[in-house]
Amino acid sequence: MADDELEAIRQQRMSELMAKQRDGSNNQQGEEAKQREDDMKNSILAQVLDQSARARLNRLALVKPEKATAVEKYLIRMAQFGQLSGKISEAGLIEILEKLRQQTEKKTTVKFNRQRVMDSDDDDDDDY
Repeated sequence: MADDELEAIRQQRMSELMAKQRDGSNNQQGEEAKQREDDMKNSILAQVLDQSARARLNRLALVKPEKATAVEKYLIRMAQFGQLSGKISEAGLIEILEKLRQQTEKKTTVKFNRQRVMDSDDDDDDDY
């Protein structure tokens, strides 16, 4: 009976090791796919942006990574649909950033709701 238990433990351990190995290979494939995607993104951005615009986008990525990612996606989409003619300069990138800022700008309004409780201005019978 001890041999059966030992064999069951060995089988369980073997299946755990096999599952771990499969997960490791899936992770490696995922990392390789992400690396290829990053390389493709960088290649497209290098074709679309000139040196000064690329430098500005990299500086933006240091300060506001989510905004830089949005701009990169926007530029890649425009490049894929053929909407870009030539390389974008730094001034062109600034215009794109301004356009995206206006689209995502939150408009706040403040509304005062005053309650009129015992307001002396509403009294018509002032007996002073």
